[in-house]
Amino acid sequence: MLLQRVITALVLLAILLPALFYPSIAPFALVVLVFMAAAAWEWGRLNGCSHAVSIGLSVVCSALCAAAWWAGWVVQPLSTLWMVGGGLWVVCAAWLLRAGVPGWPQVPAPVRIVLGVLALWLAWLAVVQARSLGINFLLSVLTLVWAADIFAYFAGRAFGLRFTRGKLAPSISPGKSWEGVWGGLAGVLCLAIVWVVADRYWQADVASFYTRLYGAGWWFLAIAVVFMVAMSVAGDLVESLIKRSAGVKDSSGLLPGHGGVLDRVDALLPTLPLALMLTRLISV
Repeated sequence: MLLQRVITALVLLAILLPALFYPSIAPFALVVLVFMAAAAWEWGRLNGCSHAVSIGLSVVCSALCAAAWWAGWVVQPLSTLWMVGGGLWVVCAAWLLRAGVPGWPQVPAPVRIVLGVLALWLAWLAVVQARSLGINFLLSVLTLVWAADIFAYFAGRAFGLRFTRGKLAPSISPGKSWEGVWGGLAGVLCLAIVWVVADRYWQADVASFYTRLYGAGWWFLAIAVVFMVAMSVAGDLVESLIKRSAGVKDSSGLLPGHGGVLDRVDALLPTLPLALMLTRLISV
C-alpha cells in the first residue's frame, strides 16, 4: 500500500508540476479539468447513477469548465459568484453536518447531483483563477489545506482525547479529534506568519493569500485562517458523510493507494472558492 501511494504521488507530481510552472495557465487548467471530470464521474457513482449517467456527468462538468474558460472567466474578478458560491458552501456544509449521515438521502437525488457538479465546476474555476493570480498565491492556498491536514494528523495522534471527552464527528469520521483540529489550526497560523514574513523578505512579485489577508490587518488574517481551516475540515467531513451514506470507503480506485480524486480534493472544494471570496472582499 505504501509503495502504491508513493508511486501514485510521484506520477501525479510529474504531471502537475510542469503544468503548474508553465508560463501559460492553459496546461494547468487542462490537467485540473481532467481531474474534475474524473471527480464528476465518481460523484455520479456515489449517488447511485449508472455508469453511462456518471460518464455523462463527467462530460457536463468538462463542458461547464470549458465554457467558463472560453468566456474568459478565469481572469475576471467574479466577486458575486465567489460570494454566492462561498456562502452556499458554508450554509450547505453546516446543514449537512448537523443532519448527519441520515440527512443526506433526504436531499432529492437530482439536487444532489446538480450541486455536486456545480461544486466541482466552481472549484475548477477557483483553482485556475488562483493560478492566474500567481503561483505564490495558489500554493499558499493549497498548502493551507495540506498543512491543516498534516498538523491535524500528528496532533491527533499525539494528543487525541487528552483534553476533550469526545471525538469531532464520531458518526461521520471516527478517527478525527478536536485536538487534531486545534493542532491543524495552530500549524496553519504559524504557516501564515512565516509566509507573510517570507513575502516581505524576498519582496515577492505576487502576494500570497496570507499577505493579501494581512493587508487588512493581523486580526483579519487570524480570523480568516480560522475560518478557512474550519471549512477545510468541513469539506473533508462532508465527503466522509456522503461516502458513509453510500456505504463505500473511497470515492473510487482511480488513484492507487489514495482512493479517488474526490478523496484528494474534498477539503479543497470549499476552500478554493472561499479563498477567492476573501481575496475579492478585501480588494473592494
